[in-house]
Amino acid sequence: MRILILLFLGLATVACSPTTTPIARAEPLPAAATDRPGVEDPAITRTTVLAGGCFWCIEAVFESVTGITRVVSGYAGGAVDDANYRAVSAGRTRHAEVVEITYHPATISYGTLLRIFFTVHDPTQLNRQGPDHGRQYRSAIFYADTEEQRVAADYIAQLNASGCFDKPIATRLEKLERFYPAEAYHQDFVRRNPNHGYVRAWVPPKLQKLKKHYPALVKQK
Repeated sequence: MRILILLFLGLATVACSPTTTPIARAEPLPAAATDRPGVEDPAITRTTVLAGGCFWCIEAVFESVTGITRVVSGYAGGAVDDANYRAVSAGRTRHAEVVEITYHPATISYGTLLRIFFTVHDPTQLNRQGPDHGRQYRSAIFYADTEEQRVAADYIAQLNASGCFDKPIATRLEKLERFYPAEAYHQDFVRRNPNHGYVRAWVPPKLQKLKKHYPALVKQK
């Protein structure tokens, strides 16, 4: 679906309109009631893999968050043979577009990453995010171990019980078998292509939510 949209938008500077821009929540989501144990050593890093629609958008958000050292766009949920943009974007694989986030748990917790994740995309949409349709754009948390699985499952249950969203959360919990980095031209796409039509239409609302609800977590330029 995004390929068709990109052909339409091209490199045009498309302005956001009220009919296409998601409305920001009035209040931030609650903090995760359960989380991974804290870490004191500032040198320790961990990685986690999240899928929230277009990986350009999610990458741009988490690159702006303090405590995160690296964000790589890629694919997860399928096999190596079809881990490429042409096959994935056409919906011919089991992959989702994902980002692999490397972070310092002494600075930012796993639960906080999930709080941001559920804030900047719509986790109630099934196999869709904004203008993009198909299971390759599904909302998913690819957990690496039982601890991540537990924290993610508990937070989804917490959000559903809180009534923060008007529909049940559709985010899938999937075991991470392997992460496949996307092609080089997808990495840092928003930073390198700020005037791309798709970027101008869909990335600013996500960054605005981050800055509005979690200003202390935004990296200082």
